[in-house]
Amino acid sequence: MKLSTFGWLFVGAVIVASAASAADGSAIYDANCAMCHKVLKPKTGDKAAWAPLVAQGVDVLTATTIKGKGMMPPKGGKPNLSDADIKAA
Repeated sequence: MKLSTFGWLFVGAVIVASAASAADGSAIYDANCAMCHKVLKPKTGDKAAWAPLVAQGVDVLTATTIKGKGMMPPKGGKPNLSDADIKAA
């Protein structure tokens, strides 16, 4: 299959968007999650506290974050975040 110039531009845009979305996870976390996780558990950087949560897998961790748990409200109190934003963070 031969792609047109437009086709190649589209493929390139998809690749760049995918890379940007992965890189934005850290920025999303820093802007929306870090403030609470600097003080409340599990604290950012506390590998032992995060280990059991991470072991459940990203899908479970994402679903829990979207729904909220314990003191954390749904989406960490940031309803403007999309599910994709939560997963990236």
